[in-house]
Amino acid sequence: MDCEIICVGTELLTGETLNTNAQYISGKLSRIGAAVHYQTTIGDNPERLKACFDIAAHRSDVIIVTGGLGPTQDDLTKKTISDYFGMPLVRDQRQVENLKAHFDRYNYTMTENNFRQCDIPEGAKAIDNTRGTAPGIYIKKDDLQVFMLPGPPEEMKTMLDLSVIPVLKKQTRQLVLSRFFNICDLGESMVEESILDLVDGQTNPTIATYAKPGEVLIRVTANGTDPDEINRLLDPYTEEIEKRFGRHIFAHSSEPLSQTAAALLIKKGMTLAIADSGTGGIAGSVLSAIDDIAKVYKLGLTVEDDQMKVKFLDVDPALIEDKGADSAETAAAMAENLARISDCDINIAVSDIREEKEDGQPAGTVNISVCAGGKTKTLTSKFKGSRRMVQTRAAVKVFGLIREILL
Repeated sequence: MDCEIICVGTELLTGETLNTNAQYISGKLSRIGAAVHYQTTIGDNPERLKACFDIAAHRSDVIIVTGGLGPTQDDLTKKTISDYFGMPLVRDQRQVENLKAHFDRYNYTMTENNFRQCDIPEGAKAIDNTRGTAPGIYIKKDDLQVFMLPGPPEEMKTMLDLSVIPVLKKQTRQLVLSRFFNICDLGESMVEESILDLVDGQTNPTIATYAKPGEVLIRVTANGTDPDEINRLLDPYTEEIEKRFGRHIFAHSSEPLSQTAAALLIKKGMTLAIADSGTGGIAGSVLSAIDDIAKVYKLGLTVEDDQMKVKFLDVDPALIEDKGADSAETAAAMAENLARISDCDINIAVSDIREEKEDGQPAGTVNISVCAGGKTKTLTSKFKGSRRMVQTRAAVKVFGLIREILL
């Protein structure tokens, strides 16, 4: 089954809106063994959309189109595609009732142009929108299937999951299974170099790496019709990757290192405090968004200013003056004093980021100190990139240290 995705909206081309729909649809299709060969983004222009759709109709079995189903004049998808097939638009009374009920439910005033959303190509099937107002549309012409879905991501996702994927899943016997190996403390080039012999000549399974700040994800994917046979194909690769990367593998999923660190804290009931000067609170902010983290993450301080380090963490101003706010000594003092203040099991301090090279240390140097069990350990890391990138990588390093302590 060859699938194609067309995302309609000028705002996607101008960069005003990030196109997350294509990514979501591709992921869902891949999991049911449907191959996505093309993705196209096109503006709100009927002639260009018609030309793009014509190309897709001649090379794909399934076309999923998002956007352009709303009530305004620039919502042209439905009209353009219905004209392409010679299918006149007719008003669907059931969708009219759904639309009225939606507006009544939220006590909204409905303008007349909203009824345009209820016009469906004659012979097509309307797909109910449980999250918004514009119904989706399903057209089957010979061997071609077309799904038109609304552009707002939450509406699109719900409609795709409930009304599109189940239809397509019944039509493909192909299964796709993936295994994930999420790795920390190794760069992408080093990871790739370590598995080049596995990658060379790959057919089934296939291996791909994906880099994020401080993390590298290896995905091994195999396809077939028998799940037992697919797993037999994957097993040797799993064994080899586990052997090569060992403790660097922090998760067998795409979940980030922050999730792994939080899960370990919660599982072991170990409390955490962070005093952060370098990441601007990124480390604490990321952890705070994780469910149940409040059970263990007890204190977070963002202390950018040196006077605040003195006031809230009782750091000796002479130490800061002598060694610098970005020094290992200052980070250690922050962590040790934080432990006294918080009474937490694990206390982490992140120093200022070194902005310029001095004392043999390059710009982007960050010192992270951990005080736990009465002992203090300081790690000096050097990161490249913009200040924001250095902050993000330092935050990931914090999560890695939490994991290391708890393993």
